[in-house]
Amino acid sequence: MLPLHKKAAKNPPPDETFQEAAYLKSLGEKQTPVSIKLLDGEVVTGWIEYYDHKMIRLTREGAPNLFIFKHEILYISEDGAARKPRREP
Repeated sequence: MLPLHKKAAKNPPPDETFQEAAYLKSLGEKQTPVSIKLLDGEVVTGWIEYYDHKMIRLTREGAPNLFIFKHEILYISEDGAARKPRREP
């Protein structure tokens, strides 16, 4: 006897959603404080000022700014409310 309802095969989720650039742009425009955990376990904080397909620039207050290669990042998490943008002199 054949089953009356065949279950449709589920496709696995895509490996890439192509939303990374939009998300990084949003974080940078709002100067959202973020924590970045690197593959070696170190965590750095600041806000994303610039990004491209290979790296991001993390701007930090009271510490040197960092250029971080994306392949060295384990994850990026938001730290809360957006910063107030710096005023240009």
